[in-house]
Amino acid sequence: MELIVVDLDGTLMNEHSAISYYTSETLKLLAEHENAYTVATGRTLHGARAILEGHQVLLPQAYKNGVMIWHPEQGQFSSGAMLTADELDHIVHACIQQGVTPFVFTLEEDQENVVYHPALQSAVEERLIHNLGIEDNISARALDELPADAAITHVNAIGSSEAIKAVLNNVKDEPNLVAYSGVAWEGRQWRWLDVHHSDASKGGAIEIMKEMLGIERVVCFGDSDNDLSMFEMADESYAPSNANDAIKAAATAVIGHHDEEGIARFLRERFRLESG
Repeated sequence: MELIVVDLDGTLMNEHSAISYYTSETLKLLAEHENAYTVATGRTLHGARAILEGHQVLLPQAYKNGVMIWHPEQGQFSSGAMLTADELDHIVHACIQQGVTPFVFTLEEDQENVVYHPALQSAVEERLIHNLGIEDNISARALDELPADAAITHVNAIGSSEAIKAVLNNVKDEPNLVAYSGVAWEGRQWRWLDVHHSDASKGGAIEIMKEMLGIERVVCFGDSDNDLSMFEMADESYAPSNANDAIKAAATAVIGHHDEEGIARFLRERFRLESG
């Protein structure tokens, strides 16, 4: 049995952060042909829920770069490596030092995500709250209310390119942290930041799912550094032409651009999908 694993942003989704009609129909064809597929994304479940709604992703899914695995049938998460209080202090200090607001995400005992953050400092941070589904789907609380025993999954932030790069340089020396950053949708002068424990990865989460589901082969698709771990463990790995150079170099092959439905077109050919 093969498992198809697809990244969302920059891979399955187009430049408007949406799944096109053609791609949606391709996912339906995968299901009709009994091809097993799932997603592995840097997003939270809440950040991906509206995008995946109606697409019948029924198997376990990897969120926050493998920090958490969502099990749809049970309606619950299994979680991996959490950030310690000392590691969080390092991240928060690095952010505040650069005038960047850290958004600290936790997983509560009732399986709900709660985000803790200090006072917002810019309009772009207010937009990040909206994009992450905070307030609508995720409870937000003041950072000084964070419980001492909180299960901390990750930290998100957004800021000027200069500020985020300074935070990255600060946290990269911490051996138990891994950080990813990229250009934000708001413009090239802004960058997003995502920090989590180094023991968590998309590849590690897929290894768990592979054993859980009795999968023999993995075919994956991704475009960025956080996809490298699953490229390393997969039997086949494909990068859209918009992917970064490191991903292209690690891929089995480079395929079509994400904004030209490159993944969907490849899936139809690779798995011989026909619409009738």
